[in-house]
Amino acid sequence: MKSGSAFRAERALATLCICLCSCGASFDLSDEALRDPEACKSCHPQHFEQWSGSMHAYASTDPVFLAMNARGQRETNGALGDFCVRCHAPMALRGGASSDGLDLPSLPASQQGVTCYFCHQVSAVAGSHNNPLALARDRHMRGGIEDPIATNAHGTAYSTLHAGAGLDSSRLCGSCHDVVTPAGVFLERTFAEWKRSNFSREQVVSQLTCSECHMPTRAAEPDRGNISDRDLHDHGMPGLDVALTDFPRRDAQRAAIERSLATVLVSQLCVSPTQSGSTKIVVTLENIGAGHSFPSGAAHDRRVWVEVKAYAGDKLVFETGAVGDSEAVAAKRASDTDLWTFGDRVFDDAGKPVHMFWDVRRVQSALLQAPSAGINSQLLHYGRTFEIPETPTRVTVRVRVRPIGLDIIDDLIDSGDLDKALRALIPTFTLRSTEIEWRDTSTRLCAPSA
Repeated sequence: MKSGSAFRAERALATLCICLCSCGASFDLSDEALRDPEACKSCHPQHFEQWSGSMHAYASTDPVFLAMNARGQRETNGALGDFCVRCHAPMALRGGASSDGLDLPSLPASQQGVTCYFCHQVSAVAGSHNNPLALARDRHMRGGIEDPIATNAHGTAYSTLHAGAGLDSSRLCGSCHDVVTPAGVFLERTFAEWKRSNFSREQVVSQLTCSECHMPTRAAEPDRGNISDRDLHDHGMPGLDVALTDFPRRDAQRAAIERSLATVLVSQLCVSPTQSGSTKIVVTLENIGAGHSFPSGAAHDRRVWVEVKAYAGDKLVFETGAVGDSEAVAAKRASDTDLWTFGDRVFDDAGKPVHMFWDVRRVQSALLQAPSAGINSQLLHYGRTFEIPETPTRVTVRVRVRPIGLDIIDDLIDSGDLDKALRALIPTFTLRSTEIEWRDTSTRLCAPSA
């Protein structure tokens, strides 16, 4: 019987031969060819398949992005310039194919989205926000393997920026996912939130990088064309945003989002009588696994709320946060005075609430923060008490989230920039770790999430 190391060496050699044969020993990709993700497909089939269904691949064809960019260019008389396309189609911008993103629908697929070439050509991070990434343009594709196997297709190089388990790698991701608007508003702060958290600390058990959560590793499958048995990073990169139009792996994308959301928060539900005869329902939430605040990214667009329902027998005696799938959360605020939401609220110079980022001048945040050294490494507890006159026999709670508010979608539809048919495709996710049911048959006053 072969030893494990001998078996791995034999398998690596066999799969290397497969790759060289499929790519051809004389295969030498030009700089132009390297820019097209299709050129990566034959030697990296799993990576390509996963990336092709990711929001990175979808970034410049997303109808919500296209609608916002078109409206922003119109309402700012073109002053928005390359602000959006800088992150959503960086190779189209840097290659001179687009200057403002208005012509993206006419560009070839190789110019769309955040491509393999763009990420794997990064040689330096020259700032902290708005995509300050420098590209080497040397035909050496960079990765996190210290001893990469040479290939005639392109050069290979190790980079700490691409080594997903190292803290340095988060600078590559984070500098695109922190956004300062042309008006100077620090609007998206995912990287800054991570840097303040315990997840970014050296020599901390809870240390986690962007890649470790959003690009988890798994064993290679040589029969699918991988060149070695080394662990591979998943390139689906689930977050919260979803593809709305026909796009590869849509179901897989949503399933991955639901799996990642299931480990973000924990909740506790306590139900107790008061001396006056009423009942107190106390809900507590903690952000244990986002790695940053929750929600994050475009937190001004996200809609996160808590649903609580209380029953006396079969009768519903109290509810808050019962938002229908086609109902805007913002529309619920007037009738649901107990509504508990998380996110950013944004305002213009006059203090008027706005939707579009170019109008934002002030941000009011209500986010679930990640554990940080600034609070002695303890979790932050977020609680809300609801007092009702009835004595319930059953109480349920869950946290729900939408990638983008329907009020924002309605605004884009009303301005003529977005197809109204897309409204019904905006999903509502439930964070499974927050679902709790308390019954009066329990001997405990408090019920934790599973």
